[in-house]
Amino acid sequence: MSGNKALAAPCGLYCGVCGIFIATRDNNEKFKEKLAPVYGSKPEDLVCDGCLSERVFAYCQVCPIKSCCRDKKIEGCHQCSDFPCKFIDNFPVPVGKKVILRSIPRWKEVSTEKWMSEEEKRYVCPHCGFPQFRGVKKCRQCKEAIDLD
Repeated sequence: MSGNKALAAPCGLYCGVCGIFIATRDNNEKFKEKLAPVYGSKPEDLVCDGCLSERVFAYCQVCPIKSCCRDKKIEGCHQCSDFPCKFIDNFPVPVGKKVILRSIPRWKEVSTEKWMSEEEKRYVCPHCGFPQFRGVKKCRQCKEAIDLD
């Protein structure tokens, strides 16, 4: 998956480990049913090919961080001298804000490709090696408690 720039969300929430993206990619309706209450949405509305793709989840379509980066003509918050800003301070999902504050400083240090690769490698269960998604608290495979964010 590394190298798909449509997954490099300007906010620093790498789309390759987003539950909605994974459910869309894998056409996993059962996973969408589990995610729907978390996002206050219907399972059929949980569709996304990445923040910078043509098919984007509803919230990401109107994301103020994405708009801000577009207006400033920058790739992402990692290129902004105002980071962290009011958009980060007011980010509506606590785990997302935590990840943004961790992720953006690292993205500033390395190339986009390296940052994306590191994010993919981060979201793997340390107990069994099964790929995970952002925000997960228990491995979907071995059921061990994990905190990867």
